[in-house]
Amino acid sequence: MKKKLLTVMMAVMMTFSLSGCGNDVIVDVVTNDVENGSNQADTSNSGTAQGEQTASAEVAETNPAGLKTIPLEDVKIGVLYIGSASDTSGYTYAHELGIQGMVSNLGLKEDQVVRKESIDDGDDVAIKKALDECMDEGCNIVFATSWGYMEETAAYAEKYPDVYFAHGTGYMSNGSNFTNYFGRIYQARYLSGLVAGMKTKSNLIGYVSAMGSDNSECTGGIDAFAMGVEEVNPDAKVLAQHVDTTAPQTASEENGTWAIGYNSDMSKETPDATLTSVIWNWSAYYTSYVNSIVNATYDGSNYYGGMDESLVGLTGLSSLCEDGTQEKVNEMQQKILSGEFGVFDGEILTNDGTVIGEEGKTLDDATITGKINWYYHNVEVVDWK
Repeated sequence: MKKKLLTVMMAVMMTFSLSGCGNDVIVDVVTNDVENGSNQADTSNSGTAQGEQTASAEVAETNPAGLKTIPLEDVKIGVLYIGSASDTSGYTYAHELGIQGMVSNLGLKEDQVVRKESIDDGDDVAIKKALDECMDEGCNIVFATSWGYMEETAAYAEKYPDVYFAHGTGYMSNGSNFTNYFGRIYQARYLSGLVAGMKTKSNLIGYVSAMGSDNSECTGGIDAFAMGVEEVNPDAKVLAQHVDTTAPQTASEENGTWAIGYNSDMSKETPDATLTSVIWNWSAYYTSYVNSIVNATYDGSNYYGGMDESLVGLTGLSSLCEDGTQEKVNEMQQKILSGEFGVFDGEILTNDGTVIGEEGKTLDDATITGKINWYYHNVEVVDWK
């Protein structure tokens, strides 16, 4: 099977983390600073006020989507993970901290959450088994956290119309009991590109991708990263990270190069290589979603948050970064937050000479999530078997 590596070829393989640079409020839920307790969810910016976290006595029996309201004490949540809930970094780790944050925010009991771990998202039999077990154990809310769970989750949503299903990273939904959730991770990836572009000495930046150009999530992240690189270093060519492993960081540290992490702060594993990490604050979403079911405000809408909702961001920059990097990251982050800059703005030149987009406009959400199947012009693609 032919796999693709995008060659933003500098010796930087990147990872991303979730605290806003230059922001006084740090939503630090996927860092590795366990000793100081910063792996716990900071609910100060979770988007859910304390007084809104429990249903009132006057709550409606049904919500705008026409589904039954579930009292907080009757909530039973199933979660499908591709990894282990005990992981200490990476994708499943980030989601598990989000679930823990939601449990804490809403005051749920631990036995109200059923975790199905190490479910291969390419194994339909395993996915069905996990979903069947969730149904047998009385789950009335199910979070399917990985792309490959999408089609089976859609089928179970049709089979069990009274159960709430939410699928992460994909695109399918039914506007009722099956919704999709994801975020503007490209915003943080763009910022990480600034970090890489300012650090490279060779103007060759590596980006390890989990999938090829058929997957807009991967491709859009690569393109946003490459745009950030070009903003500060027009001469650089691009290869960072979109895989659920610390292997790129480890390889960088062993070879005396630099890295950027993804999903969680990977500086603990590779302190001599990691410049910053692109991260997720999933508790912001999970808390809001369950709360909407309890309070009868759920309307079947998909969720697509970003920096504004504190869903995505960067960890603090390490001392390995070049002078002036923090200032540049702060500058561009403020432009993103203000709406002045949308990352995929104007006419965009691809690496095959095609022009995407229009002057004075920015790509819409549907295009960003499902139709970015092209690479930015400073990206070179290397095929390997």
